[in-house]
Amino acid sequence: MMMSEDTHLIQAIQIHKSFGNKHVLKGIDIDIPKGTSTTLIGPSGSGKSVLFKCLQGLMELDEGEIFINGQNRTSISMPTSRLLERKRGVLFQYSGLFDSLTVWENICFLLINDGNISRKGARKIAEEKLSIVGLSPELCDVYPNNLSGGMQKRVGFARAIVNNPELLFLDEPTAGLDPITSKQICKFISDSVSKLGATTVSISSDLKTVEEISDQIVMINDGQVVWNGSASQLYETENAFVQQFVNKRATGPIKVAV
Repeated sequence: MMMSEDTHLIQAIQIHKSFGNKHVLKGIDIDIPKGTSTTLIGPSGSGKSVLFKCLQGLMELDEGEIFINGQNRTSISMPTSRLLERKRGVLFQYSGLFDSLTVWENICFLLINDGNISRKGARKIAEEKLSIVGLSPELCDVYPNNLSGGMQKRVGFARAIVNNPELLFLDEPTAGLDPITSKQICKFISDSVSKLGATTVSISSDLKTVEEISDQIVMINDGQVVWNGSASQLYETENAFVQQFVNKRATGPIKVAV
């Protein structure tokens, strides 16, 4: 089965996922338009992290389908799957940098291992990506443990965009960062959408970040989509789930296990 790829980069249809007797995702439908930024929000245990991993192809579905550029992710050939992987970038919550590699080797890790570029050429690309995230090329030979948390996050973002991806997955992109660095990361995300034409899918617990980077916000609760709207609607909607979540109320339709 093929889906239209004219406007949507990702289409998820009736996704179900369970772990033992625990039904985590309960028939989720999501459309993610090309060239936009979509952020998943929701309380702890809502299923948003599992959904995020399913969209990346890191978890198999029990039921449902995910289409990338109109192609069913579960039935595409291995060469096509590898091509899709090369067109995506990932920013991990804790940067995920290799301590034994220098900054430039971390940024170009996949390029180097593909074997299609010289180390000199890869280093030049790393310098260009460092410039994009506001870091000096002089950091190329520095090891991650000599960088601040904010600088590590920026190096992680440089690695995520090293192959000029069509699709970016961002896991808590501003977690643990000070307000100034968070603002910078949000700008990099917005620039990636506008300049690279990338489609971004993020998961974030920081509502200020959510407001700044999102074209579309999808709220998950108890394994289901309970709201879908724009950043401008986040504080205006009368949806009871969203109101409880953004106003941090203890009472409401969201039931959090304690």
